[in-house]
Amino acid sequence: MNQYPLWRYLLVLMVLLIGALYALPNLYGQDPALQVSPRRSAPVNDAVEQSVTEALSKAHIAVKASEHTENRILIRFPNEAARSAGLPVVTAALGAKDYLVALNLAPATPAWLRQLGGKPMYMGLDLRGGVHFLMQVDTSAVQKQLEDRFISELRSALRDDKIRARTVSRGPQGGVQVTFLNAEAKTQGRDVISRDFTDLVASDTGATEDFALLMQPKPQFVSETRKTAIRQNLTTLRNRINEFGVAEPIIQQQGDSRIVVQLPGVEDTAEAKKLLGATATLEFRMVDREGDVQAAKAGHVPAGAKLYQRRNGGPILLEKRVLLTGDSIIDAASGVEQQSGSAAVFITLDGKGARRFSRVTRQEIGKPMAVVFVEQQQGKPVEEVINVATIRDELSKRFQITGLDSPDEARTLALLLRAGALAAPMEIIEERTVGPSLGQDNIDRGLRSCVVGYFAVVIFMLLYYKAFGLIANLALAANVVLLIALLSMLQATLTLPGIAGILLTVGMAVDANVLINERIREELRLGKSPQAAIYAGYERALGTILDSNVTTLIASLVLFAFGTGPVKGFAVSLTLGIGTSMFTAIMGTRAVVNLVFGKRRVQTLWV
Repeated sequence: MNQYPLWRYLLVLMVLLIGALYALPNLYGQDPALQVSPRRSAPVNDAVEQSVTEALSKAHIAVKASEHTENRILIRFPNEAARSAGLPVVTAALGAKDYLVALNLAPATPAWLRQLGGKPMYMGLDLRGGVHFLMQVDTSAVQKQLEDRFISELRSALRDDKIRARTVSRGPQGGVQVTFLNAEAKTQGRDVISRDFTDLVASDTGATEDFALLMQPKPQFVSETRKTAIRQNLTTLRNRINEFGVAEPIIQQQGDSRIVVQLPGVEDTAEAKKLLGATATLEFRMVDREGDVQAAKAGHVPAGAKLYQRRNGGPILLEKRVLLTGDSIIDAASGVEQQSGSAAVFITLDGKGARRFSRVTRQEIGKPMAVVFVEQQQGKPVEEVINVATIRDELSKRFQITGLDSPDEARTLALLLRAGALAAPMEIIEERTVGPSLGQDNIDRGLRSCVVGYFAVVIFMLLYYKAFGLIANLALAANVVLLIALLSMLQATLTLPGIAGILLTVGMAVDANVLINERIREELRLGKSPQAAIYAGYERALGTILDSNVTTLIASLVLFAFGTGPVKGFAVSLTLGIGTSMFTAIMGTRAVVNLVFGKRRVQTLWV
């Protein structure tokens, strides 16, 4: 009656062995390490690794191990003090221009286990320490940027079609307003707008004698543009953090206009805020040689021109027309200009930007062009001219800019240009810092709560249900191992709420065994034989166990779907725990009971 076929015993055994194998990496801890990542096309090979280890050896700094892959070198140290001493040595040996050296924590998992795919669980910010930012995206600025883009494109389109327009500017209540010279030009302009600008809705203004049209972007187009801006901000932040070398960051959208950034292991909040909030890009504009700078300073700025400030000089008039923006830049690298020896940034454009830049510079040979550096500071754009040079030849896909104050500024600008500019301004509205000592204290308290809760349940089950309580305790231990194995295999991030989910799972796993054991007791009181009582207890308790776990599963899935951050961590551990507890409490304990009591004449049961 109480027998499993051989394949079921083998299945349970195989699942337990695989679970134990993939839960094993969590016992080895982590090594303090330095991660070396190449900038641009710097090599990562045995020679580079050897030069690093030799430099550390000469400095008498102990190294536990070193390894390299195609895109990084990882140097493990025996303790934090050795890593701190090794950081300046490695940076000096490789050079900050070609390589980025970042602090890291590397799993101390043996090589044979790593080859099998064994990895420990990721530790969340509250366990490992680091910084947490909640950033508000200024979606209203997206519409202003959209209107500025339409103003520039409308000017070009009307000029190309030789349609005489008096002004193209932002409307008094938003949108884009175009004032024409006469009714005929207005009719021609309306035709161009309806043909080439399908995302704009044109309407007449109140004063018909002005021959003006007011264009408003379609609401659906504005909404989609805002969503795209947030997605681009997410991508840009990921690129910047990858350049910075932060291991295991969490960057995700929260709601319609917020972004959560968590940087485990980062303690310098000032540097992190500078990295995340910086918005730097370049604009290339022609110098307005006909305008009067002194008159512009007095407020008489010529139409089509704008007054700027040189970085190391006085004011300068530039054309409003932008030849090229940083959006067309696909690569940027810092270096030194050969002739003058000053800091420079070497720019590479995409295909579309290269064709456009080639065309416009071909037409402007012999004229001065300015490079404008645009940076957001406290939510406001700060623009300054960093370079003015005469175009001597047609510029294409690759060129360089100079006029930077220092190599550090060149490196920072190159990093920001490589990562891309933020599509919309952002403001940090919440900031939290978790120190490493507090994170370790959270780990210790979390583990202590799990251990105390586990042994309290074990003792209760052993005293109350005797032999069947011992079997339930074995299943409970297997449940915890399988749950940790699943979290490790899925590379889920463990947080304090996740530990709470594990502890709740322990209680739920015992709950299933309590139902089974009480059902067996009830069958024995009805006078059934021990074998029949075992069979009926498992069969009749199964429906109740399924009902209770399915309802809990629905609740955890709702938490995962609508929750954020720590709530999702709790939901993940709870959802996985439901699956492992069902397996161990029903199939696992039944296999042990069948092995112990099957094929035997049992007179009494210790239950």
